[in-house]
Parts: sequence; structure tokens; C-alpha cells
Amino acid sequence: MPLDEIRYKTWVEIDPSAFRHNVRVFRALLKPRTGLWLVCKSNAMGHGLVPLATMGEKLGLDGFCVDSVVEGSRLRESGLTKPILVLGPTLPHLLPSAAEHVLHLTISGRDALEALAKAKPSPRYHLKIDTGMHRQGFYPEDLPKVWARIRKHRLEAGLAGVYTHFMSAKDPGYPGSTRAQFDEFGRALAFLKKAPGRPARFIAHCAASGAAMLDRRYHLDAVRAGASLYGLWPSKELELRFGGTLRFKPVLAWRSVVSEVKPARKGGYIGYDMTERLDRDARLAVVPIGYWHGYDRGLSGVGEVLVNGRRARVRGRISMDMIIVDVTDAPCRVGDVVTLIGRDGRRIITAAELGGRIETTAYEVLTRINPLVKRIIL
Repeated sequence: MPLDEIRYKTWVEIDPSAFRHNVRVFRALLKPRTGLWLVCKSNAMGHGLVPLATMGEKLGLDGFCVDSVVEGSRLRESGLTKPILVLGPTLPHLLPSAAEHVLHLTISGRDALEALAKAKPSPRYHLKIDTGMHRQGFYPEDLPKVWARIRKHRLEAGLAGVYTHFMSAKDPGYPGSTRAQFDEFGRALAFLKKAPGRPARFIAHCAASGAAMLDRRYHLDAVRAGASLYGLWPSKELELRFGGTLRFKPVLAWRSVVSEVKPARKGGYIGYDMTERLDRDARLAVVPIGYWHGYDRGLSGVGEVLVNGRRARVRGRISMDMIIVDVTDAPCRVGDVVTLIGRDGRRIITAAELGGRIETTAYEVLTRINPLVKRIIL
């Protein structure tokens, strides 16, 4: 691609056909009456909040899960009409905005419940149940007292859902903890379904991508899917177990360009702090992305990119806005496209691969891509 035809130094490509494919594959896993909610929190895991949610609504997804009132309000202002659940905590002064934008809130502690009682008007909400993760949520044994407070404040009619979150459903080799959490959640549901003054209808949900693959019992009224719909495996274990039958396609690719190519002699140092020295004469390419854009500094010296279908290793320290790659064996020129995540020819670099090189997950790699990097819908 000629340099004068490239508009951005770095950009993210979103493939709608891959997203549609993943939705079809995942829908086929679910019970017929189970709703499919897209987890699009944290800028849709780096993919772009509004574009992915908009595609999801057009594909008939049943709801959306966001992190904050800010994200939920953005989706409403973009025209989305399906239910939106805020998974994270909501500060009291944002409750009026939540009500205005018809967002469902997570209520997971007494302080949040008391703040909800003071809000006029009061947004609808889902009760979060802590079944063993010890993060957000009421303990099942505390629900009688919680429900008494709900009735005191006349908040029964606002209950739209009840949910929990599994801590290790992505590891199919050890299903015991997930089953134990599910049993705890069942006890909570049994109480709420008989609670005096309860609404006639509220949804129950507990499964994300991993749990939905493991056991249909976990599907309940809705499944909160993020990773699988973006073409990611929640864990290597799940990929090994189900990869032969479930074919998910990565939705995101991340590209940049070669901005400079230069020779370098054996023995020369590369980048900041003299951390790496050339052991041969080499050709080096400068690529104008760095840790500001979200390319983790931990990939210094160990990351790889694709240039004209060939792998090229990152050399030296990653800078704020630039990396240096060894293109001695990957001929290129200024203006050639560089693939940071995605496919180039027959080769591919996945977010999971990059995560493995720095001992983290594909989720972290993708959510760290700076939201200011342009997302282009193919």
C-alpha cells in the first residue's frame, strides 16, 4: 500500500462477518428460550463500544452488559433500545442519569441499595449474588434481610434480574467450584422466587462464555457472552476441549505501517537503555506505535509482528510511540502494512499469543488498545 494512501499510523480493523459468524455459532449452543446478552464493557473489550453494540442489536441480541453508566448512556444516545445492564458499581450522583437512559444497575451491597432508595426516579436493577468469588454481591444467607430492606423502601417492582459470576468456569478440568457456585445461586433464587411482594417476572443469569459451553444447566434465562462473540477463547483449556467443534473467528485485527527502514551493523545497540545489542548486521524497521497506543512494554525484545506475511521480532525497548523490528528476513519498504494482531497471508498473530509472551490474557492485550486508535469497520 503506497504511503500516501494510508490515513493513519495505526488502526484497528473490525470484521462484521466474523462477528455475525460467532453470534450464529454461540446461539446454536443455547437453549431456545435463553437470551444472549453481549458483554461490551470496557470499549467492547477494545473492539469499539458503539460499533459492536450496534451490530449486536441489528443481529437481534437480547441485551448488553457495560461497565458504567457512562458506557450505557453512550449506547442509548447512539440509538440502542434493548436492555442494558451496568455490571460495575454506580456512584449515587449518577443514578438520575441511569434512570433517564433506562439502564439496569447492579445492586450488590447495602450502601448501593440505600442510595437506590433515595433516587427519584429509581432505576431498575439486578441483584448481584456472591456465591464464592468474594467480589461484588450479597451472600445468599443475607437475602432475607436484604429483601426486607427492599420492601421497606418499596423497591420490589424495580427488580429486573438476579445474577452471579463464576470464578473458574473457564477451566473444564475442575468443574466442582462452578457446580458449587451454581448450587449456591439456586438457593438464592429459591428464596427470591417465594419472597413476598416479588415482581411477577425477573430474569436469572449466571453464565458467561465459558460456563455456557460447559453445561446447559447454566444457561437459565440469559447468558452474558463477550469473549466468544469477539472470536476469543476464554482459556486454552476450553479451546482444547471444544476447538474441534466450535469455530470462532477473531473479529479484530490491529495494523500499523513501516515508517522508516535502515541498515544497522553488528554490535550496535537498539533503542533506549542499551538493553539489546545486534549479533549480526541487520535491517531494522521503525513502526510508529508504542505503549501509548497499547502495545505493552513487556513485549520489548520478545514480541513479533507480521510484515509482508513474515514474522519480524521486536528489538530493544518499546518506546511511547515507536517500536523497532528486525526485518532482515522480512523484506519491506516504507509504507508497507505491519500486522500487530491478526492475519497476514498464511500467518497469524493472536491476542492470546501476545498475552502469553507477557504472562497475561488476550483480554488485557485487547482492552489496552488505546480507545483513540481508529476503529475501521470493514
